[in-house]
Amino acid sequence: MSRRARIALFLGAALVLAGCFAAACTHLPPFGTDHHPYGDRALLASLKQQTANAVASVTFDQRGFDTLGEEFLLFASVVGATVLLRRARDEHARPARPQRVLPSTRLFGALLLPVVLLCGGYVVAHGHLTPGGGFQGGVILATGLHLAYVAADYRALRRVRPLAFLDAADAVAAGAFAALGLAGLLASGAYLENVLPLGSLRDMASAGLVPVLNVAVGMEVASAIVVLLAQFLEQDVELEREGGEKAREGAEGRQGGERA
Repeated sequence: MSRRARIALFLGAALVLAGCFAAACTHLPPFGTDHHPYGDRALLASLKQQTANAVASVTFDQRGFDTLGEEFLLFASVVGATVLLRRARDEHARPARPQRVLPSTRLFGALLLPVVLLCGGYVVAHGHLTPGGGFQGGVILATGLHLAYVAADYRALRRVRPLAFLDAADAVAAGAFAALGLAGLLASGAYLENVLPLGSLRDMASAGLVPVLNVAVGMEVASAIVVLLAQFLEQDVELEREGGEKAREGAEGRQGGERA
């Protein structure tokens, strides 16, 4: 496709989207009004499903299929990065060099690591009750694990990072979300239908399928981020081209010359 054809295709699609967006905006309630039909309906639906956190109800009850797509976008991104950053034929692993870290930084990281992991688990487990959930808690868990790298060095991170397990957990958690949707389809005829007992509002055992989906998403997000960062850290810390750093610098210089 020529450049002119690509520009014409983009302009045509942009005009269609702009028209749809303008038409949708004309039906929005005015600013400062107390009439919010979508918010009212979302809140009523969350109360009906015994979900104290209305955002979690929207995410997993009212638009669960969209959330499934978002989760698999992250999963596909990790798979793509893993394939692109895999070890090349002319690369080999080298032992990670020990890094000098201030004693205060090491102490602070050692004390903060279990606290951050506990907070991440709390955010995931209480996502149907309070602000948070699987996406937010998963990010906290993955970030907390990498405090071992900040407070010590890469060797310490490798000791506390079960990469093979997390690699499998990423796929299992993504598949669990899809499988839970099939359970709703078999039980009620609707994909991701909330088929578990709803319990009582503001109880841990409430909201039916929502807390289970929160755990699946938290597990997938935490595992995916750790696996993704592992690929970048491996390239930066462990791998080098055959012949050492000079070979790498020479190859980069040749690539720069070719681009120029």
